[in-house]
Amino acid sequence: MNFDRLNQYRIMWVIVYFDLPTETKKDKRAYQDFRKGLQKDGFRMMQYSVYFRHCNSRENAEVHKQRVKNLMPQKGNIIVFEITDAQFGRMEFYQGYTRLREQYVPEQLELF
Repeated sequence: MNFDRLNQYRIMWVIVYFDLPTETKKDKRAYQDFRKGLQKDGFRMMQYSVYFRHCNSRENAEVHKQRVKNLMPQKGNIIVFEITDAQFGRMEFYQGYTRLREQYVPEQLELF
């Protein structure tokens, strides 16, 4: 087994920020379709309009980033980026003044 592929600098997280209009029925439908597409591709909501997904490698992250690009509606702003597992592990989550510790612990995706 190649343990090098389990390196915390090789495992990636893809994060999507979006701000989509919801003024018309067509806009609302595009928003819903985009959100549902993210969820279907394995993204989970971190905050409203912020979704994240675990990827086993940089190559896998590129696949999911391309899928997000294919989902993009014509209107709105979307930011897609990736960070390493090590960087994701250093993120701190707060609600009010209380630090959230367990809320964003990802489920194990692979069995070794």
